[in-house]
Amino acid sequence: MYGVRIHHTLSTDPVLLTIDTTDPRPIYQQVADGIKELIARGKLAEGSPLPPVRQVAADLGVNLNTIAAAYRALQDDGLIVIKHGSGAVVASRTTTERSPDELLRQLRTALTELVLAGFSARKILTIVARELK
Repeated sequence: MYGVRIHHTLSTDPVLLTIDTTDPRPIYQQVADGIKELIARGKLAEGSPLPPVRQVAADLGVNLNTIAAAYRALQDDGLIVIKHGSGAVVASRTTTERSPDELLRQLRTALTELVLAGFSARKILTIVARELK
């Protein structure tokens, strides 16, 4: 497991973004998902700058294009704004709103995958409650 510290505007303590070499997801997806989680948990607030692509790639020991792909995916999702020459920042929540139907489709897909993997309804509810904390 490798990590990179991201400094943000909420406190002086940096937050940690990690990748796991045993995770089956591509590294760019792990990075994008990690930043999404930090935004969702309020660890990266609106306007918080993200470290430069080169720095993240060097800190994690991965290809520059891998981190650039993660940042592009986050921009496509409306979660960050990339300003060429001045870096990437967390986008305004108002610009990231997706339709309730789209969000529910994603939730249904995730729940379906859990059911197909053999999780009981009780276990799924426990997982969801834990993740919401």
